[in-house]
Amino acid sequence: MQSNVDALDLKILEALGVYGPRNLTEVARQLKLNADSLRKRIRRRILPQVFLNINVYHTNLGLRKCMVFADAVKGREEALFEGLKAHDFWLYVSRCYGACEGSLAMFGIPVGREKDFLEFVAELERRKIASKTRFFWSTCFHTVNPSSNWFDAKTNEWVFSWDEWLEEIATEKIDLPLSLVDPREYRQMADRVDVFILKELEKDATVTFGEIAKMLGLTKQAVKYHFERHVLGRGLIETFQVISFPFDRAVSDFFFFTLQFKSKEDMGKFAMSLIDKPFARSLGKVFGQNALIVQLYLPRLEVREFVDRLSLMVRRGFLEDFWYVIQDWRKIQRETIPYRLFVDKKWVYDRGKYLKQLDALEKR
Repeated sequence: MQSNVDALDLKILEALGVYGPRNLTEVARQLKLNADSLRKRIRRRILPQVFLNINVYHTNLGLRKCMVFADAVKGREEALFEGLKAHDFWLYVSRCYGACEGSLAMFGIPVGREKDFLEFVAELERRKIASKTRFFWSTCFHTVNPSSNWFDAKTNEWVFSWDEWLEEIATEKIDLPLSLVDPREYRQMADRVDVFILKELEKDATVTFGEIAKMLGLTKQAVKYHFERHVLGRGLIETFQVISFPFDRAVSDFFFFTLQFKSKEDMGKFAMSLIDKPFARSLGKVFGQNALIVQLYLPRLEVREFVDRLSLMVRRGFLEDFWYVIQDWRKIQRETIPYRLFVDKKWVYDRGKYLKQLDALEKR
């Protein structure tokens, strides 16, 4: 498939994922490019077609990730989408279809409020907004940034080497990143300034310390201190995130796959095989299980090839089960961490408010 970027653009995107968009001098040095030329190329060619932000490591903010897949009661599809957003701690909501005809959502729930949250999810069914809900507590999600793997620089095309990928999985070494390991504890390691910085970086990772300082009424030096000593020093960022669209959006889709493996080792091998693949976007481990939730971006012509390989893994006894949904491009929304609910180093959780907002939806 013809690429939307050329070889140099892809190298720049890869480097931005490794060194971050705040360190363009190092990006230029690694790629042996003039720094000014690099900045111009990024401004003119890269920024118009990518999003640069951060992926927060919610575990160190005392927040537990949970993925919810909800089938809508027929005719209540829009009410379900809005109902999932009635909860202040939503991070990502999308309409979806396929195995689940409704919406999916990712939440970051304050530790200790898990039972309250599951009651909220159950209310979607009780109020006949959702016909069925499935939830998965997970680790944080590991970001897969752009990769030149499977890219043919001579032809400027993507080559999907599915059979080679199968062979690669069998020989993968398991060295999972921290974000794919079940946390032993959820510590709240931030203060209000830290959370504000994270919130702004989630919107735009290139925002300057000076701009953030003006918003907070602090000095640039104070913001820089919090960023270096707290945000980076205390591991509040999982990684810088480069969201790009390497394949033609007109013939490609986002997918969420859930995959259950026979063993922890098999799960680890599969996860590691995706970390450098251009079609993988993010992956999280289901808490306490040998299972993954994976977001992919694939050309439609390649979807069957991928699913066929999964079926082969099932026959071989490597993979136990899998299912997937297709995301609706027209209905995807993201949200930052709820800064306004972080008070005195604690998260404010208003159970009654969320139920009242569902009351309003029931009347629609």
